[in-house]
Amino acid sequence: MTNDTQSESAAKKDTQKLQRAIVDGLEDVKAQDVVVFNTEHLSPLFERVIVASGTSNRQTKALAASVRDAVREAGFPKPRIEGEDNGEWIIVDCGAAVAHIMQPAIRQYYHLEEIWGDKPVRLKFGTSRPAQA
Repeated sequence: MTNDTQSESAAKKDTQKLQRAIVDGLEDVKAQDVVVFNTEHLSPLFERVIVASGTSNRQTKALAASVRDAVREAGFPKPRIEGEDNGEWIIVDCGAAVAHIMQPAIRQYYHLEEIWGDKPVRLKFGTSRPAQA
């Protein structure tokens, strides 16, 4: 195995670990309709986009805080969070992955799933098949 192959493999494992941390953080606060998209072929900026819904400003803020905490506990740097003041659409930038936490009406209006693709990946590695959007 070459050094490039080893570093690519390590980067992929880090992305999977980050994805798991984000999904765990979302599930801890009962996020709805969580979908993960592999965007490494679409954007050089990040490899995963995670879209989830919360039913109120209070829940979306709690979801963002839970993701922040889960990501830090997994050993990653503290993510940047935008939109917490409003709470209708909060973006949690975790570096290789970005989580969009939205209230259902906002999510339906912007329909990010159309932008990032219609082939979600598994929420957690080791599960049998991806959740459908």
